[in-house]
Amino acid sequence: MDTEVADPIAGYAGFAAALREAGVACDARRVQAYLAAVAAVDVAKPTQLYWAGRLTLCSDPDDLPRYEEAFARWFEDDDSPHSAAGAPVQKQARIAPLAAGGGDGGEGSDESADTLRVAASEQEVLRHRDLAELTTAERAHLRELLATLRPAPPRRRAARRTPSRRGRLDPARTLRAMLAAGGEPVRLAHHRRGTRPRRIVLLIDVSGSMSPYADALLRFAHVVTRAAPMSVEVFTLGTRMTRVSRQLRQRDPEQAMLAAGSAVPDFAGGTRLGETLRVFLDRWGQRGFARRAVVVVFSDGWERGDVSLLAEQLGRLHRLAHAVFWVNPHAGREGYAPVQSGIVAALPHIDRLLAGHSLATLERLLGEIADA
Repeated sequence: MDTEVADPIAGYAGFAAALREAGVACDARRVQAYLAAVAAVDVAKPTQLYWAGRLTLCSDPDDLPRYEEAFARWFEDDDSPHSAAGAPVQKQARIAPLAAGGGDGGEGSDESADTLRVAASEQEVLRHRDLAELTTAERAHLRELLATLRPAPPRRRAARRTPSRRGRLDPARTLRAMLAAGGEPVRLAHHRRGTRPRRIVLLIDVSGSMSPYADALLRFAHVVTRAAPMSVEVFTLGTRMTRVSRQLRQRDPEQAMLAAGSAVPDFAGGTRLGETLRVFLDRWGQRGFARRAVVVVFSDGWERGDVSLLAEQLGRLHRLAHAVFWVNPHAGREGYAPVQSGIVAALPHIDRLLAGHSLATLERLLGEIADA
């Protein structure tokens, strides 16, 4: 009796799809790496096949039990179909494998739609992943997602008035219209107070404890800076204060990151938040940068210096600024409590303590800034 054998590559991709259904977040890049690893090993040896999948498809210790169970069910069970060469026959998967090529005709379009749904779901998973736990491929995808953000700068009332259909009577424009009409009051002109972008100041901690998040936060700052180059200022905090606004105004994100990295001498060093904030306020903040601005401090709150100095400088900052937000990457984790010395000192002098560990929390931060 002849038995139809499915394409081996599609079978391995089907295993990856079944693994994804089991709860393992193996994206398209991991599936491609898995298929490349399978092509390089002897699939007749179960041990090599097992490690090819485990090293490429698993990204978290919690994935290992799910992977072992799925591997045993797919490749080792007696009732699991296999080809004569030992390659698994493709099982019916409820999620289309990303690596499987679409055919022609109506079925191909259905597979393409399923693939798009899988990609969309993986993108949603990536939006909520902790920035410190991303792989190299996921970080590259994150950069693409960051480039799609469209920040809306906050606005404030300006001193100048602009023409408006409603509002206070504009005598000068009304008089000019009368003169143009031969002295007859044809139409009354009105004006109102205009608006202008409110300044945004981003203070990013680049100390050793924040180094897993520093790259993503600087790229986020680049996106915000490019949206309003003249009203956004960016500084890095560590053992010293460094202004990187000019570097982040470059259009190309990679060139901007290289320029900012070369300008920061204390990357992944210590943290003296109180001293660096005092330098910022004495040199820039008191002279205008912080006045009526939305100030966002990105830090986990680990302070090596004097905590009372940090509280004092944050009090100064809060009196100058329109709003002060503190973004802590650890605040989004389950069971987090604000017990770090820096956070405890900061709480009485900030408007909001926000999470900043994922793309989704950074998007919510943009909403908070716009509503400020």
